[in-house]
Order: sequence, then structure tokens, then C-alpha cells
Amino acid sequence: MSTLAVVEEILRETAVPMSVREIVERAGARLPSKSKTPDTVVARDLSMDIKKKGEGSLFIRTSPGRYTLRVLASGTQPSAQNAVSSQPMSALATRKPAAAAPSTARPGAVAGRADSAEGGGYAS
Repeated sequence: MSTLAVVEEILRETAVPMSVREIVERAGARLPSKSKTPDTVVARDLSMDIKKKGEGSLFIRTSPGRYTLRVLASGTQPSAQNAVSSQPMSALATRKPAAAAPSTARPGAVAGRADSAEGGGYAS
């Protein structure tokens, strides 16, 4: 079984984006490579597959060092875990924008003016 086949199997089992380290830990002895640095082998194989196949790759990088299956990221193949959770993969998409910070400027002062106390510039 190839490295990418093992990675595909693990990502299907978990159905969530995983770091290369998590993938290697879960794969254990199933990885065909006996390299002293299996993390680099898995990261290399995933990166090369994505680079060579582009949209045709089974894998997609969700963030630096984290991967999932393309079908899981696009939501075209619902899994049991995705059906239960209505949360998107990224919490960033649902976060509200931060409220504006209260102004600490002196009432009546104009931001950026050299003659204001906070301006710090030369007086005109």
C-alpha cells in the first residue's frame, strides 16, 4: 500500500483536517516507508500529489501543514460526522467582526494633526 493510500484511508476514517504529525502518528506501521523522518515523507508525497494533479488530487491543503480529502472539504460526500455537525470546517467563516475599540483620544483632538497632544509631531 502506498503512502498516499494510507493517508487517504486515515483521512476518510477521521473526516477532519489533520496535521502531517497526526497522520503519521495514526498511521504507525502502516506507512510503507521506513524513513527516520516519516513526517517529511508524508508531507512531500502530499505536496507533490497536490502540485502535480492540482484539482484532480484527492487531497487538499486546508492550512499550512494540515490536509484533508477534497471531497470532505467541498462537502460533496457527507460523512456521518459531517452530518451530525453543522459547523463549517473553518470557524473564521462564521466569526463576527470585532467591535471598534473605544477611542482614547482627547475630546476635540483631531487624529494625525501635529498640533494635537497625541500627534507627537512638530508644532506648526
